[in-house]
Amino acid sequence: MKLKVLLPFRVFAEKTGVSRIVAESREGSFGLLPHRLDCVAALAPGILVYETEMEGEVYVAVDEGVLVKTGPDVLVSVRRALAGTDLGQLRDAVEQEFLTLDEHEQSVRSVLAKMESNFIRRMAAFHNE
Repeated sequence: MKLKVLLPFRVFAEKTGVSRIVAESREGSFGLLPHRLDCVAALAPGILVYETEMEGEVYVAVDEGVLVKTGPDVLVSVRRALAGTDLGQLRDAVEQEFLTLDEHEQSVRSVLAKMESNFIRRMAAFHNE
């Protein structure tokens, strides 16, 4: 199989000769082998595992995203990704990278929610006048 992992602004990984892929959806883990039927799955944050003859098993921590398998091509599109071969180091990197960004995103979302509610309140007051 050919695996391509896409981030919003770049290609994170492009691998050929992938013999198997294991990914996580909200319903649980699932595996892909070369002759599996085509499918689409919403990915949950977790560890994506793929295996090639040259690299062996490779772990990629992924954020939410989508996986699409069409024929021998597997396309994974996620917001963030980190690769590694040691699960312990990958876990530490995920905690530092993803959790810091999540706190920042929560702060931004809070500010945006306040701006939206203020805008709606002003529009309602303008409409009532």
